[in-house]
Amino acid sequence: MARLTDIDVPRDVLASARCGSECAQAAIYAAVAPATFGLLRRLAGNRSLAEDLFQETMMTVFKSLDSFRAEAPLGAWVRQIAVSKCLMYLRSPWHRARMRLSSGAHSEGEWIESLLPATPGPRAESLDLERALASLAPTARAVVWLFEVEGYSHEEIAQHFGRSVSFSKSQLARAHAKLRQWFEPPVDSQTCTTL
Repeated sequence: MARLTDIDVPRDVLASARCGSECAQAAIYAAVAPATFGLLRRLAGNRSLAEDLFQETMMTVFKSLDSFRAEAPLGAWVRQIAVSKCLMYLRSPWHRARMRLSSGAHSEGEWIESLLPATPGPRAESLDLERALASLAPTARAVVWLFEVEGYSHEEIAQHFGRSVSFSKSQLARAHAKLRQWFEPPVDSQTCTTL
């Protein structure tokens, strides 16, 4: 699968899609849909939420196609819309309230961890990046993905979240620490004795 920022469509397909051609719109959808859904799936951490955000993203793409200036590949523009949709959801007071209600007195991170199978610690067979990312709080997961995979700067991430640069840096540092704990092998506390 190609990176979303590298996906572009020919200008004639774009012009036809703007005029309402269903074939051209289908070609655009086929070009950007897999990478867009993959990005949203990683940011949201939940397939059903990613499907909802994907649908909203694609609706916005086709409604706003006339505003695309073609200064960069179409995929870069679609990525911006997808990231904005996902981060708007994560920042929404409704999402935060739902997380608090679902988790009872637990923090957001503890609630996410409670969804994972209980294991005494990471084992070789359970070292799975998807599960490790799922163990992060949604905001931390989004910051890690945007910084490490999508190549966003701390300034860009902070701007998207409407927060300071230190917010982005601290979220990333805490997420890295948690991921290190996830992937480090358990240390046996027994000491070696000589015979």
